[in-house]
Amino acid sequence: MSGRDAFERTLAAIYDAMLDDARWPAASALIDEACGVGGNDLFVAEGPEDDRRGLFVGIYSRGQRREDLEREYLEHYFAIDEGVPRFRQLPDEGLAHARDLYTAEELKSSPAYNEALPRGACQDGLRVRLHGPDGSRFAWNLGDPVDSDGWGASRVAMVTGLAPHIRQFVCVRQALMRADARSATATDLLDNSRVGVLHLDRRGRILEVNDRARDILRNGDGLSDREGTLRARAPADQVRLERLLGEALPASNAPALSGSMLLRRSSVLPPFIVHVKPVAAPQPDYGARYVAALILIAEPGRRHRIHPEVVAATLELTPGETQVAVWLAEGKSVREMARATGRTEGAVYRHLKQIYRKQSISRQADLVRLVLSLAR
Repeated sequence: MSGRDAFERTLAAIYDAMLDDARWPAASALIDEACGVGGNDLFVAEGPEDDRRGLFVGIYSRGQRREDLEREYLEHYFAIDEGVPRFRQLPDEGLAHARDLYTAEELKSSPAYNEALPRGACQDGLRVRLHGPDGSRFAWNLGDPVDSDGWGASRVAMVTGLAPHIRQFVCVRQALMRADARSATATDLLDNSRVGVLHLDRRGRILEVNDRARDILRNGDGLSDREGTLRARAPADQVRLERLLGEALPASNAPALSGSMLLRRSSVLPPFIVHVKPVAAPQPDYGARYVAALILIAEPGRRHRIHPEVVAATLELTPGETQVAVWLAEGKSVREMARATGRTEGAVYRHLKQIYRKQSISRQADLVRLVLSLAR
């Protein structure tokens, strides 16, 4: 299989997994094959820079999840891994060889480098730092090469080519988790009221919208419907939107690409986060109009009808924990919560840790999903 064929096949699998977590193991296995490595993982961190909580989306080797390695690293190595602070200094899509994140002395003495990384077969791996449009940060880690060729130019090019699509995968998954749509088809999403959903045909014209997207387009605050086509309010945003749609709906034989952007609004509300995802065409299509692109419009500042007393009673939370849980589900950041209450960010994170313990969860996305399930 040529490098281009491997890239396009892997890309299609990543896009399939955006709507369904159950498809990620298969996509991960194709990443291993395309990049010529023994495994890869996705890692998300929550919390202030000086008190990060690490969370694995999953360590996978040839499509098999290694939860034992995830637990071992988080419990025994993450807090003392000397390479982590240096990795955080990398720019978006910054790439580093694992050994380059350690000093000469640490290469000899570091428990993380000499114990954890060999067990995960990633001592000779690559690390890629990725930034989300909402300020989130995560890491994509590639394991050791499976042959003696090492990290040659073509192998590194495959990694750098896939990196923006890995970021897009995480961003879309986060948006769907916040909308309580862990697993859904493009059609199922039309029934979800917590995120704006639009279906476009291959010419970029609107086929269907859900109720939330219809309200957004009708209000025209940031995005509107101009005779069946999408129009951004700000000229600069229109240029970016056209580019995103052009990449998702290419006129040539180029691969269809997913992407995201911030869409400014005329009001004081936070910008929309717009995710554009290509949808595979039916074969044959008989010349009919079909869904060729899916658009998700996330609203960080939108308030859901969440009743604190219901959250407190159902989840058995204290008043302080309830306020944090509700605010998080409404889109407030930890920094905003701290500012509103006059507390430190660390105090807010302590509330979150208590909630995680009570609910046997480990991520903000899990808590948001729990609270939104109680919304009316």
